[in-house]
Amino acid sequence: MPQSGKPSYFAFLGRIAPEKRVDTAIRVAEHCGVTLKIAAKIDRADRDYYDEEIKPLMNSRYVDYVGEINDHEKSAFLSGAIALLVPIDWPEPFGLVMIEAMACGTPVIAFNRGSVPEVVTDGVTGFIVEDEAGAIGAVDRLSHLSRQGIRRHFEKHFTARRMALDYLAAYRELMDAKAPRLRIVSEADAVRAPLSAH
Repeated sequence: MPQSGKPSYFAFLGRIAPEKRVDTAIRVAEHCGVTLKIAAKIDRADRDYYDEEIKPLMNSRYVDYVGEINDHEKSAFLSGAIALLVPIDWPEPFGLVMIEAMACGTPVIAFNRGSVPEVVTDGVTGFIVEDEAGAIGAVDRLSHLSRQGIRRHFEKHFTARRMALDYLAAYRELMDAKAPRLRIVSEADAVRAPLSAH
């Protein structure tokens, strides 16, 4: 749910892992001169990656690492963001964090990978970009988006009720689809069939 207050930073929410590319998000923030608040956990499997690749970047004056946050803290965190940065480098099967941002009226700038085109409506709920330069360019266009419009889009497409209705419609469509009709062949037909083939 959107919370009041003037958005003042970029947000990164999730895990610090190679495929999530927090390093790219940091470079975008630095280039734009905007603080990047990172609310992310570091799994044990990604600890070496963090220590070697990401930890040195955390010293940037544009980085504010807030650590892992719980579900109750997400609304305030996302509502306070100018945009959620999602510079993923893998075919993300479903980006729940993008939907959580849209629920707060926060635009998403995401790389064109995996489910991003199914979740983000380019030019309405954020921008789908191909690379870091595209993400930087999209920042200048954020003022063209309506935070109220993003929230309305979320309500129309991604509430639990809306998604449940879509699932029911898909199941109904599958049930109504005509099943192929099978013809039962008698033993006599099966014996005659090879003879008629000659």
